[in-house]
Formats: sequence, structure tokens, C-alpha cells
Amino acid sequence: MRTPAILAVVLALAAGTVLGATPGSATAAESLTWGVAPSNPDGPDGRSSFEYKLDPGATLTDRVAITNHSNRPVTLDVYASDAFTTQQGGFDLLAASEKPVDVGSWITFQNRTVTVPSTSRLTVPFTLAVPANATPGDHPGGIVASLAATGADGQGNQVAVHHRVGTRVHLRVTGELDPALNVENVTVNHDGSWNPLRGGTVTAEVTVRNTGNVRLTGQPELTVTGPFGLAGRVETGERLPEILPGDSYRTSIRLDGVPPLFRLQATLTVAPEAVTDEVLDPAPRTVTHRVGLWAPPWPHLVILLLLGAAIWLTVVRRRHRQRRTAQELERAVAAARAEARAERAASDSGAAEPADAGSDRPETSNDTQGVAK
Repeated sequence: MRTPAILAVVLALAAGTVLGATPGSATAAESLTWGVAPSNPDGPDGRSSFEYKLDPGATLTDRVAITNHSNRPVTLDVYASDAFTTQQGGFDLLAASEKPVDVGSWITFQNRTVTVPSTSRLTVPFTLAVPANATPGDHPGGIVASLAATGADGQGNQVAVHHRVGTRVHLRVTGELDPALNVENVTVNHDGSWNPLRGGTVTAEVTVRNTGNVRLTGQPELTVTGPFGLAGRVETGERLPEILPGDSYRTSIRLDGVPPLFRLQATLTVAPEAVTDEVLDPAPRTVTHRVGLWAPPWPHLVILLLLGAAIWLTVVRRRHRQRRTAQELERAVAAARAEARAERAASDSGAAEPADAGSDRPETSNDTQGVAK
């Protein structure tokens, strides 16, 4: 990461630096306002930026118009610098203290410092000389008009603040193009929900790096599937900003409602596209990165566990009631049998009593027989 580049971003936000796709203007601390735009000898010509397609070793002369909107003269430092992609996906130039090594060093001005009268415009010529050994592809940069001032930081220290206004330079050096994006530092996480009907969330974070020689954008996409491709879900991320060659941008994609199927397959794809409407030749290939992740269905497992426990408890209680009913039935049967035995015993005892009483009567049969004889 370029430390001076970070400083340039801070200055851009804090001091009103303007560097966009359209001509810019800024207001300095003392109400000095100026603008910068591509120009012909008669003034701004309507171009939103400087766009060139040149061969290695080629040289051209062009002009930039600096317009002072203030009621007093302004003295500005005019120079070119290299561009880079910020962490937020913006287009910015190196800090004033950092020396350019690419297209910013190929642009020269006859006079680096210019004074523009009040409410006037000054057309400043410059020369762009492409080195003979310049590599093919895009070389982004910018031309700025800067006003140095003194300010204070958060601790009250005196610091130099550069109020910069600029316009972009897009140089395409002819030769073989290599449009390519790559993904780095991919992290994919699954965050489950305790609501079994809601599903979880899969979040993918990825750094997209421009490894080719053409400025590119693209469309990231996240696909999550379960085992054997079940329950596939797709989410398209935000379109990537313009990523300059050699630079990177970190982005994230969030996919909600993902069913927890123990083992998930996350597939991240990035389809590179040209920043403009041009058709790139060769066409950039789509980058694919796959990551496996665990997604245990904890809510469902808890519900199944509770359901199993409830079923087990129901079965145990039912068996206990059945055993108790069987025991009560056995006791009733035993009681009934005992009562029946008692009744039979009592009946048998009652039937035996008359026979015993008859044995007390006098035995006279023998005497009677003797008399008869």
C-alpha cells in the first residue's frame, strides 16, 4: 500500500481536491476558485478527459485550460501524476510529494507554475512523450492545478495542504492486450440462524486484483449449494468500480436464507468487463473460486433432539402405565381366584356336616333282626 497515496486521499477529502471523469473546480481556504479541463487553443473543447491511443515512442502536444473563477489572481502549480484505485474504489492521483513513474512522468510542461488573472482563463500546452519501451495497455494518470497552503492537523501542528483540481488522462499504448482479473484473500463464512424456518447467511469477502494491462470493472456473483448440488442459491454483488492495472479492490457479497445442509459449497465468480463500450480482444475470462464450509443445522438438530426426547418420554410413560395396568389386573385376578377358593372351601365344609350328625343316632338294626328270628 502506498503511504503517500493514502495521504493524497486524505487531502482529497479534507481539502476539496477534485479529480473526476469531468472537468473539476475547487475552492481554496481564501475563496480562490479555479477549474481544469481539456482544451484546444480557443478554450475548453468539451472533452471530459484526455484520452489517447499511441504507439511506443510517439509524441504529441495538447492543452489544458485553467480557469480562475475568483476575483483576484491565483498562482498554481501545474503537473501530471500517476493514478491509482483507492480502497473505496475511487480514482485518485499520487500525493504531490510522490514522484510519478508512469504516464505522469511522460507529460511535461514548459512552465510548471502559472499565474491566472482574476476571472480569466489560461491555456497551458504540454507534451506527452511515450517511451519506446512503454508496455502495451492502459496507463492512467491525471493533470492537476494545485495550490499549496498551510493548515493545522488534529494536534495543532502546522502541515502543508495541497488544494488540487484535476482531470483524468487515459493513455492506451498499442500492443498486445491482456485483460485479466484475479481474486485473492477469499474468506467465506456461514452464520446460522436459530429460526429453523429462516435459514442462515453466507458472507463472502474477496480482493479483486487487476493482473492485466487494461482497466476493468466486473460483476461478482456468489452461488451456494448443498451436497449433490441441492438447494442452490445465487446472489449478485455490487458492480465493481473501475480497477486500474496493478491495483485491487475489496468487496463482499451477502446471501441470506441459506438452508443448513451440514456441508456447503460456495462458488465465487467474477466476470471482467471493459470500463467503456469497447470489445476487448482477447475477451477476459471469468474467474472462479470455490470454498467448502460447514453449516450444521443446529436448530433442526435441537428440535429433533427435543422431539426424540418427547417421543421417548411418551413411550416410557405408556409402558409404565401398561405395566401398572397389568400388575393391577394380576392383583385383581389373584384376588378373584383367592376369593373363589375361599368360597369353594366354605361350600365343601357345609356339605360335610349332615353326615356327621347321622352317626349319633342309635343303631337298632341288629336288635330288630334278633327279635324277628
